[in-house]
Amino acid sequence: MQNADLFEVIERHPTKVSGAWVFRGTRVPVTALFENLKDGASIDQFLEWFPGVTREQVEVLLDRALASLTQIA
Repeated sequence: MQNADLFEVIERHPTKVSGAWVFRGTRVPVTALFENLKDGASIDQFLEWFPGVTREQVEVLLDRALASLTQIA
């Protein structure tokens, strides 16, 4: 997976959500996904709670995070 794929689904602007990484086209911070998953929410629940985020965005982000971890090992 290439970095371009990741930056097609997330973005960061200094004037948007205090410069936090958000899902592109939304104000939903990327950290919200990881916090909700950590607390036991499913991806389907997250998508229901944050309707502006798409499944594709979540999958690309998770795939990229996994790829980053396997490159470190």
